[in-house]
Amino acid sequence: MTAAALGALALVCAVGAWRFTTARWTYRAPRTAILLWQAVGITWGLATTGALLAYALQPYERGVLGGLGAFAASAATGGYGPRDAYDLPHVLAFIAGVSLLVVLITVTAAAAVQTIRARRRHRALLALISRDDPEVPGVRVVDHPGAAAYCLPGLRSQVVISAGALRLLSPDELAAVLAHESAHVRERHDLVLLPFSALRRVLPWSAVVRDTQAMVELLIEMAADDRARRFCSPRRLATALLRFGTAEPVPTPHGALGAIGGSHTGVMLRVERLVTPGPALPRRIRALALTLAVSLAVSAPLLWLLPH
Repeated sequence: MTAAALGALALVCAVGAWRFTTARWTYRAPRTAILLWQAVGITWGLATTGALLAYALQPYERGVLGGLGAFAASAATGGYGPRDAYDLPHVLAFIAGVSLLVVLITVTAAAAVQTIRARRRHRALLALISRDDPEVPGVRVVDHPGAAAYCLPGLRSQVVISAGALRLLSPDELAAVLAHESAHVRERHDLVLLPFSALRRVLPWSAVVRDTQAMVELLIEMAADDRARRFCSPRRLATALLRFGTAEPVPTPHGALGAIGGSHTGVMLRVERLVTPGPALPRRIRALALTLAVSLAVSAPLLWLLPH
């Protein structure tokens, strides 16, 4: 029964993610949508691996975690456990479940390490080629003719802008761009993106995973736009985005978050949203989405704990 429940939950998450990639209400509440996306992603991973392990450990009749403990105990003492636990279907399910769980954890950890190393190398490079500018205190300026503005999140976060971007933007537009980058740093959007980037590495052939990553990237940019709007004019941020787009901005370095993130279509959606904002999402819809996110995030761990 636990395996069936986890399998159904994994299927619900997969179908929900497929439908969720085309939802447009998310543009009206990007932070709420990001939380829901995180819940869907975590729940899918736990439910998929849990369904395989629950079936594999079904003969122990102790659920997923209890079954893993019983299997480890029997293996440590040289026992064989229930006879049904060692038939071909259960063995294959166990191998598949453990392998998928290990792959998801390993790829996420590897992506985190690779990103940290890329940021460390880039910080070392910035220490050599960047400079301070009294007109933009706290920001590192790179003498490059192209238009670039990005942040390096982390414990020693940095906001970087190119000399070309300083010449391109008006003072109000520059303030808007810097507010956008500061929002990325404060809200640690890099941590939000990490599991979705890792999942893309695990399933590079999946159109749903590709669209999911693109949607989360767009929602993160919209969330940063919303925070920047508290400190600057939305229209100045919109015109800055358009200026960057027409100036062919420099690609954002690996591990950084840029002002012009995502596709050209995504940038135009952000500009339209800044210039002509739609009505705010009703509170009851936000509450419903948050309730769904919490329910999903709690359901898979509870099913792991339930006995068979």
